Amino acid sequence: MSGSAAVGLGPQTVALLRGGPRAAVKVAVLALHLRGAVAVGRPGTVRVSGPAVGRSSGPGIALERAVYGSLYNPAAIRELTERPRVRRALAELRGEAVAAGLLRRLPPHRTRAARHALRELRASFPPPAGPEGLSPADVLLAVALHGDTALTVLVPRFTGAAGLTGRGGRQERGPSWSGGGEGGGFTGCAGGWEA
Repeated sequence: MSGSAAVGLGPQTVALLRGGPRAAVKVAVLALHLRGAVAVGRPGTVRVSGPAVGRSSGPGIALERAVYGSLYNPAAIRELTERPRVRRALAELRGEAVAAGLLRRLPPHRTRAARHALRELRASFPPPAGPEGLSPADVLLAVALHGDTALTVLVPRFTGAAGLTGRGGRQERGPSWSGGGEGGGFTGCAGGWEA
């Protein structure tokens, strides 16, 4: 399944384009979990469980670092998404997507290039039936593309206990679109987009 490089997008960017900031943070948390750096904290929260070893560069690494650094106390996804360091990393990720021509700044919404890239990736990588045969990179891409559906299929125990879906993580419905259809924009809020 590996191959997001075919369109030059990392999993956090794909998640941001598909589902907004909360989706990108979920993928960053999952990336850290797959490397053993993050585990379930109190019910519905995640916490640091080890050193953040692994990738040192690439798209989305700043978001992973921000998430890891913001887990000074266990946090739910909603709370983690609002922490200043994570908000700055999300703004940087959005800025990279704007510079790449994937998002428009005002009004913020996906460009035709982003919609095409997401369609192409979805056609190449259908929703997974289970984790068998998937590398960690494949798992991240599947979750970035297919959201909560992939999370609950691929990492059900972590997903449920960490509150990545349901009440704690809110079931993903994608970004709020104005104007209907894929051509609309993200609904803005003071510090970024609502997801």
